[in-house]
Amino acid sequence: MTSDPVYDGAMRRWDLKLALDPGRDVPLFLQLASAIAEAIRRGRLAPGDPLPGTRVLAEQLGVNRNTVIAGYEELAAEGLVRTRPGGGTFVAEPAPTLPNQPACVPQDAPTYTLGRVADPPPARPPTPSGVLTLRGIPDSRLFPARALARAFRRAIEHRGHAQVSYGDPSGHVRLRAQLSTMLSSARGLPATPDNVMVTRSLEQGIDLVARTLIAPGDVVVVERFGYPPVWSMMKLAGAQLLPLPVDADGLDINALETALLEQRIRAVFVTPHHQFPTTVVMSAERRARLAELSRTHHFAIIEDDYDHEFHYQGRPVLPIAAGAGGGNVIYVGSLANLLAPGIGTGFVVAPPAVFARLAGLRAASDARIDAAMECAIAELFEDGELLRHLRRVRRIYASRRDALAESLTRRLGSAVTFRIPDGGMALWVRADDSINVTDWVSRSEQEGVSFERGQRYDVLDREQQYLRLGFTQHDEKQLHEAVTRMARALRRGVRMDQQVARPSSESTHSRV
Repeated sequence: MTSDPVYDGAMRRWDLKLALDPGRDVPLFLQLASAIAEAIRRGRLAPGDPLPGTRVLAEQLGVNRNTVIAGYEELAAEGLVRTRPGGGTFVAEPAPTLPNQPACVPQDAPTYTLGRVADPPPARPPTPSGVLTLRGIPDSRLFPARALARAFRRAIEHRGHAQVSYGDPSGHVRLRAQLSTMLSSARGLPATPDNVMVTRSLEQGIDLVARTLIAPGDVVVVERFGYPPVWSMMKLAGAQLLPLPVDADGLDINALETALLEQRIRAVFVTPHHQFPTTVVMSAERRARLAELSRTHHFAIIEDDYDHEFHYQGRPVLPIAAGAGGGNVIYVGSLANLLAPGIGTGFVVAPPAVFARLAGLRAASDARIDAAMECAIAELFEDGELLRHLRRVRRIYASRRDALAESLTRRLGSAVTFRIPDGGMALWVRADDSINVTDWVSRSEQEGVSFERGQRYDVLDREQQYLRLGFTQHDEKQLHEAVTRMARALRRGVRMDQQVARPSSESTHSRV
């Protein structure tokens, strides 16, 4: 019992904090044994975990080493720990349950009440190994890891302590400068380093905007099909959501005009460039009408341009924020789709008065920035690496879009209809009315391919015949295999009449 373990790499731990009271009538060695036993029951110490050496623990607690030895012996007598000659003391495997004690004592339940929260969107279960997921996220295999690692190392080694200090809560000045140059040149925005804020993610940017603009009870228009986290953030800010239809030209502005006659609207949230999830592009006429309505009725436009870079054919329409009435627009975007899902760096562009409020809220709620990472990303801009990467992945994603479309047409025929979008990261596909979409999704997962039902993106949570099929995460061969699995699941479990099951010679690329 008196041996101290030799702490190798697997045994290094944070100090074990225990509270002993010399003023109590209970001997210190029993207090020690009781505290460690409670730590085992509560899961602080797991089966097989090493206990600190007797000398180390005695020094930490300020007690005699013999007190620790006696405490360990008491635990061993209860069967809670075991010793290894010359190798230390460990929690027994498995840790025994003492009489009249539950196997695991949960943390005490709070006695206070919780505040108002929005219902969270349904969580995605983890994807099993070997399953092809069609969810429209970037292909991490294309991520310029070496270039970013070099830039990060330069930021840390050559630019000194400034890169690991707090920095400006609105973001690293070099990245704000690069973003403003890119946004003004490529997207026509009136962006300067003074009105561009770097955020940890697109979602943080939207959350800051929502909390800046919205008071409890304010009405916020959202697209009827959209991004579930946005709805949650708006509700948490106190908004009442008013979903309006989306058609082939984007948000239905006629429906918005009707709604404005009936109630005061605080903000309109839109994804006009590639509407999420349908991928339709809002027409220039509708953008102009939306901007004019915002000036007349004094509401804000929150423009989410989450994947602007991925436009494959035709000329992309400039953001609403770049046109007349842009002073009523708060523009949010992200670099996550360009870099990798795990690098979520986002940005917000706002008029000066709004930006000042946003900056104040950011400083109050999250003053620390990831200065080193932001500096490294700025170097990718400055070196031209990010632009080269963009041009490369845009070609790759365009090829994958076409490959997925060709596979759907060849393998599924008239079971599905869709349009090939000008841009974006996914296809919005309509299944034939005879198909049970929920059953198809379930059986496809059994075949090793996963994709989302349209119902997930409907703010009213209605059953839908739509599917969202991402094409960016996998190469052409994998996409063909994914569609093959979808077709196999459809043949195996979904009842279709002969007309639907037979590939059609008619175009399946018509606009839905």
